[in-house]
Amino acid sequence: MISDVRVPLGHRQPYGTAYEQMLERVRYEGAYPTRERADEAVRLVLGGLGRQLTGDERVDLAARLPLEAARVLTAQIPDPHPMTGWAFVKDLAARAGSSLATTRWDTGSVFSAVAAQAGPDLITRILGQLPTGYALLFGRAELTPAA
Repeated sequence: MISDVRVPLGHRQPYGTAYEQMLERVRYEGAYPTRERADEAVRLVLGGLGRQLTGDERVDLAARLPLEAARVLTAQIPDPHPMTGWAFVKDLAARAGSSLATTRWDTGSVFSAVAAQAGPDLITRILGQLPTGYALLFGRAELTPAA
């Protein structure tokens, strides 16, 4: 059993269990019929997010995700030109051969679970790093500074 040494002993879980819990949350949020369908969504969306995130936000998010999810995120090489939220969804849809509506649903379902794992402060930092359009994907208002 692999456990996270940064978590106090009383709160440790095997990574397999933590990932299963994450899948169950995605399955519930996305109303997916099977855990396998939730896993497909997690792998697609986290792989895409891994191509967008860099620096401390990438490292901190990976540290808060279950090991299996962190591996999907960090296996991707960040793109030097991050995409807007809408371009991100279109890119994922093209990669998966899915409709834009289905991919948008998948993204929101996975990002909801990611936000629960990461916490509001890290999500705020992540949104500060990414181009416009991601806040809505994370279920937040897209705030723009006044001119």
